[in-house]
Amino acid sequence: MLLLVAGCGVLLFLLGLGDTGLVDETPPLFAAAARAMAETGDWLTPRVNGLPRYDKPPLVYWLMGLGYLLPGQAQWNPLGTWAARLPSALSSLAVMLALAATLWRWPQPSGQALPGERQRGLTALAAALAFALSPLVLLWSRIAVSDALFSGCVALALLLLWRRFATSGAEGGGGGRWWLGWLVLGLAVLAKGPVAVVLAAITLALFAWRSGQAARLRQRLRPLAGLAVTAAVALPWYGLELLVEGQPFWDSFFGYHNLQRFTAVVNHHLQPWWFFAPVLVVASLPFTPLLLAGLVAAFRQRGPLDPARSLRLFAGCWLLAVLGFFTLAATKLPSYWIPATPAAGLLMALAAQDLALQVPVGAGQRWGRRAVMGSSLALVAVLAVGLAASPLWIPLIRDPEMPTLPAELLASGLVLRASACFALALLLGLALWRRPWRGAWLVALQAPLLLFVVAALQPMTLLGDRVRQLPVRRVAAAVLAERRPAEPLAMVGILKPSLHYYTRQVVLYEGIAPVGLLNLDDRLARERRRGQEPTPPRAGSSLLVVIDQGTAHLPHWRGLPHERLGSEGLYQLWRVPRPALQRRAAQLRRAGVPAPDWQLPRPERY
Repeated sequence: MLLLVAGCGVLLFLLGLGDTGLVDETPPLFAAAARAMAETGDWLTPRVNGLPRYDKPPLVYWLMGLGYLLPGQAQWNPLGTWAARLPSALSSLAVMLALAATLWRWPQPSGQALPGERQRGLTALAAALAFALSPLVLLWSRIAVSDALFSGCVALALLLLWRRFATSGAEGGGGGRWWLGWLVLGLAVLAKGPVAVVLAAITLALFAWRSGQAARLRQRLRPLAGLAVTAAVALPWYGLELLVEGQPFWDSFFGYHNLQRFTAVVNHHLQPWWFFAPVLVVASLPFTPLLLAGLVAAFRQRGPLDPARSLRLFAGCWLLAVLGFFTLAATKLPSYWIPATPAAGLLMALAAQDLALQVPVGAGQRWGRRAVMGSSLALVAVLAVGLAASPLWIPLIRDPEMPTLPAELLASGLVLRASACFALALLLGLALWRRPWRGAWLVALQAPLLLFVVAALQPMTLLGDRVRQLPVRRVAAAVLAERRPAEPLAMVGILKPSLHYYTRQVVLYEGIAPVGLLNLDDRLARERRRGQEPTPPRAGSSLLVVIDQGTAHLPHWRGLPHERLGSEGLYQLWRVPRPALQRRAAQLRRAGVPAPDWQLPRPERY
């Protein structure tokens, strides 16, 4: 069974992992920092574009950097994405295996009945696939950021802690050593920060309260000693980084990226308090009814629970911990829900097992089971019909960075292929409606969705990469071909960190506002960062500017003397004389444009 789960994980997360380029805007920052660590040997402080990057701890950079240390990158990893994405992919694959192994080793009852061996295997497989097929997991497991790694570490830590709780001393080491879960929790703190401890603490507190097993939890998990293990794993890097980098690290990582994100809205990510309710629905499509039924069933359990049969309740507490904590946070992002997706996978699989073993749903009426199954199939049908109707809505897509996407997407037939996969899932769900096949009902629906990912979704990412990211890679190649020794490089308007990644040059990024031109002129003369020193605007000196078409037509850039060296998609490559840039900046100052503001603190600066 675990081999089957591993095979599905390879198809979902590892197949074609390095076939597409880095997706702007965040992944190139992670990849560039990791590659810089591997190339410079400085494994302490992540650095991007000549500046320290304090927003995430180092574990994801370390793991990516190990990939960049492998020889022959130009041959087997030409886009640099395999090494950068592998930690995310392997994290999600590990969670799939952990979910399946936990349900196989500790089968959970439906009502008073434990599942037989066949049903136990189906439930374990369904849980792994329910997690892996979540739209959020599919997306974040194949991009070069820290979310999948963080969520994987949190999931493995919580599962190890529950396994320790569920196993009595007489059963030997089946639950693992008491410190193992706390050690993995320390890795989670190294992946994203102290929020890992907060989520684990809320989960365990809810579980202790609801299960009435607080004394056993303390005895089995040894939380004080466990937190010491977590601290021993995580704190050395934080202490060294604080010692070396000082106040800027403290202010950026703890002040901005942790405290301020929780207490205030950053980067305009203002969302209503109920934001995660629709995220929960979308993240579990098309099996959201199963998740809701599983969540209700988790909290309908009464009386003292057998520890080995408490995984359903533990998963419910886990999901509510993520929901409650991030609902209270002022800054809300869809990726914040990813730590809840393993718990959702458990709840969906156990709800499907309840259907198989005829356990009452909701109020206990027979129609409750039919409602859960019927509404799930209705969502599958809606997705199949919506995708089939793509010729009606795809032409409405308007993205200036991908002007040819609608036509190419329609011509590819990939959306109709996706519709066929969902239609197949619908037909299988209807065919296996009756009781003898209900044990395989969820897995039967998941199989066509696995086909959808491999046959439709992954080819769509190739198409999107060609339309959106290939022009940036080509303009990066043009920069390398045209750049003179020590010639500065800037990008204005649409800002793509992947330009820095692919050129390996310091890039001065400025936005579309008129003050951006003043900033650029002033930064060239005054700013210092690794790989970039101030230079005066001497006669004959120049800089390369990558500028998008929209920004090039703005009044403060239009008419600026330049030599056009090439264009790719939306982007043009200019060589601008430094004296000409200085004269235009002086004109803008006389016209009342505000003074340069690039020296103001910007936590997200790169």
